[in-house]
Amino acid sequence: MPKPFDLICIGRSCVDLYSVEFGVPLERAMTFTKSVGGSPMNIAIGTSRLGLRVGAITGVGKEDNGRYLKWQLASEGVDVSAVKTDPDRLTAMVLLSIRGDNDFPLIQYREKCADMGLLPEDIDPAYLAKAEAVLVTGTHLSREGVRAATHKVLETAQRLGLKCILDIDFRPNLWGLQGHDAGSSRWAEASEAVTAEFRKVLPYFDLIVGTEEEFFIAGGKTEAIAALREVRKLTAATLVFKLGERGCAVLPGDIPDDFTDDVVYPGFPVKVYNSIGAGDGFMSGFLRGWLRGEDAATCSRYANAAGAFAVSRLGCSCAYPSWAELQYFLKHGSEHKWLREDAMLEQIHWATNRRNKWRKLAVFAFDHREPFAALAAETGKGPQDIAAFKKLAFRAVTEAAEDEAAQSMDLGILVDDIYGRDVLFESNRHPFWVGRSIEKTGCSPLAFEGGADVGTTLQTWPENHVVKCLFRPTPEDGEAVTQENERQLRRLFAGARGSGHDLLLEIIVERAASPEQADALLLDWMRRCYELGVYPDYWKILPPAQRATWDALERLIEAYDPYCRGILLLGYNASEEALMDSFAHTPASSRALGFAIGRSIFLEPARRWFAGELSDAEAVASMRARFLRLIEAWNRHR
Repeated sequence: MPKPFDLICIGRSCVDLYSVEFGVPLERAMTFTKSVGGSPMNIAIGTSRLGLRVGAITGVGKEDNGRYLKWQLASEGVDVSAVKTDPDRLTAMVLLSIRGDNDFPLIQYREKCADMGLLPEDIDPAYLAKAEAVLVTGTHLSREGVRAATHKVLETAQRLGLKCILDIDFRPNLWGLQGHDAGSSRWAEASEAVTAEFRKVLPYFDLIVGTEEEFFIAGGKTEAIAALREVRKLTAATLVFKLGERGCAVLPGDIPDDFTDDVVYPGFPVKVYNSIGAGDGFMSGFLRGWLRGEDAATCSRYANAAGAFAVSRLGCSCAYPSWAELQYFLKHGSEHKWLREDAMLEQIHWATNRRNKWRKLAVFAFDHREPFAALAAETGKGPQDIAAFKKLAFRAVTEAAEDEAAQSMDLGILVDDIYGRDVLFESNRHPFWVGRSIEKTGCSPLAFEGGADVGTTLQTWPENHVVKCLFRPTPEDGEAVTQENERQLRRLFAGARGSGHDLLLEIIVERAASPEQADALLLDWMRRCYELGVYPDYWKILPPAQRATWDALERLIEAYDPYCRGILLLGYNASEEALMDSFAHTPASSRALGFAIGRSIFLEPARRWFAGELSDAEAVASMRARFLRLIEAWNRHR
């Protein structure tokens, strides 16, 4: 029977803060993006993305950064049950920037950090026994306490018969050989004390991976072949010697006099954007093959390709490819030297590395603005009353979530900034899917709320908020309107991808002569979006008038974006009976993700509440009941 984990990664962890400004010194960088860092945790994420089952052993602080690391690792599929939360130490942090070609300054904040607080008693042999292999890195040999913990890992792994992997990962300043301003340095004059610590553990390993400088340190020599031969005296491990853009050499036995073609596996010719973390991407690719019994050529091909992705993008773990992405690249290649400029690879990267995996969505949509403004005007109420009612709508969802009928679906809300800001703030306390309107109501061509630059607006949104845009094409739209709509859709997509948000595109065809004409125009616009390079994560549409239209929708999505999350059906103020009938006639399709319905749920209770005929509790109860009936109807037909 297979063990729960292919691999457990042990050691350094930190929060990486990468400057998003290119070509400036770190001291002048002002804007940063956050990701998981630390070589073992990078490798944990990289191998998980490539389909391995991975656990982690590290230390994090009992604070926000520690909670972030555990959440992000878990969302990447890495088991964090053995991650130690240290109440006395802070989570490590690194600031990084890209100053120029091969110039990547960084500052390590690691004084008394949590991952260096691991002790032998934190290592559970029963947890290690769940894995086929363990990976350790050199940094945790640099201090007494974590050194003892690392030795316990290796001794336990040897006793259990696990494969042992070493990423030499030599950082001089983390060994106290250089100062804080040398964070990016990978080389220091050979230290007998450092080499002695590596020599103690080399016999444990089955696989050792390092750069030329790292093998200099491990072998105690400053010439490559001599250093490798010193390492070989102590271990029978397969040695993988990273050669940068040239690829790698794989040495399973005696060390040759030089690196000949039969041991060197070439890399991929790409342009370097950022080399920090490239070695961890390389290791992730190599392990995907090595732990699955692939030959050296295949392991190296995976490794060199994964490393090519890493150097082509900003960040470390966030840059690594998924298995689908890697396979696509190995099959098709890319005409771009910077892989980050390849639109198809970037789409596959985005779509196959999403954090949240929503199964079936039941979304209460109350992002409407004009219907609520009209109700308020009719009853002499104001914006504060609209905001108050939207809080009641949100209460209806939170109460519905407690009902047994709702347990089979993921619940969500669609809300707006104009009247629903308080709901947006409160929603972060709940595990709901959250969609947020960006379009200005009643505008043709398409226009957006917020500032002139939609990307700048989206930078202020929480990462879990889905950008929802309602687009209303008509058969009469002229060329100027059509071109402006296309331009706005491209702007919106670029803004959403740049800010890291999912995009939901809702298309409602207006003034069509028949349902069939509406279906045809819907299909035309969906195809046009893909041709423009706009890949919505979700489509929101009316139930198609014909079964043939649904079949065409499925073929279209499969051809252009098989990783699309799916289709949500909207209600357009239809009666409950009509909605339930449309659910019954929706094909049993993996593309039918659920529904996002609003006025059919809230409009009648809202009319009565604004008129003073319903109390708050009665309005909540009415909306809750309507929402649950739709959930039950959807489930009956799935």
